[in-house]
Amino acid sequence: MDAQTSPLGPSADDLLVLLAVARTGRFTTAAHRLGINHTTVARRISALEAALGGRVMRRGDAGWTLTPLGERAAGAAEAVEAALGGVAAPDPRSELSGLIRLSATDGFSGFIAAPAMAALRRRHPAVSLEVVAVTRQASQQRIGADLEVVVGRPEVRRAEAMQLGEYALGLYASRDLLAERGAPRTLGDLAGAPLVYFIESMLQVDVLDDARHIIPAMTDAVTSTNVYVHVEATRAGAGFGLLPAFLADRHPDLERVLPDAIERRLPYWLVARPDALRQPVVTAYVRALRERVAEVRAALLGVRG
Repeated sequence: MDAQTSPLGPSADDLLVLLAVARTGRFTTAAHRLGINHTTVARRISALEAALGGRVMRRGDAGWTLTPLGERAAGAAEAVEAALGGVAAPDPRSELSGLIRLSATDGFSGFIAAPAMAALRRRHPAVSLEVVAVTRQASQQRIGADLEVVVGRPEVRRAEAMQLGEYALGLYASRDLLAERGAPRTLGDLAGAPLVYFIESMLQVDVLDDARHIIPAMTDAVTSTNVYVHVEATRAGAGFGLLPAFLADRHPDLERVLPDAIERRLPYWLVARPDALRQPVVTAYVRALRERVAEVRAALLGVRG
């Protein structure tokens, strides 16, 4: 695009529209959240590009993403958003208020993130949480989320990372499957047995992929990007599930298989933009996450009391 920068500079309203599109990836979704129509969103993005003299967004397979110029503009938009939030009238019902956007694995989202938010909302009812459940590496472009939780130590730029805790991954089977096939006594007994786990070709997390190495060569029976599908497929007898202990141990119809030989402890890491950690509502939620992890540490590690 060959355009000249507007002498007036970008509009704050246009920057906030850009931020909404960056967080949702869709003009229509951003328009709905902002209470305007998608034509207005497109017009404001065009006006912003005219003011900045270049493209701020490009269309991808998963929606609209930021260009390098757009990333800089979105950073300015976040500063505008933070400034506006600082002058807003405080909620009379609560010391803290606001929306926290979290990207996390589905198991962490259900077992840790949601209960942590429930605990925080009991103290601060004006706080809310938006969760995108996904299993992936830490993103290098985290405009859409205040916080990310990933499995394995992340390599990130312009972000802060901290380890939250660990969880145990073990092999489980339904009682019916074990009655049918017999319980394996050695690792060799599992060779060629049906496995329930992640789709290998879609798995982007090295430590989860490496976990396959603790079991012999097995045959994929049911694979999914969702760990709750793994649990239910294992309960239904589809195969031996390589499952988080904190999810599998809750079901009395599942039995741990060869626990002394098959276990991998994997770390949960929290990644946050530095500006997000300066928001009191975000730091309060991080504390709530740490409290929840400490509370359920034994369950995470598969330790039965």
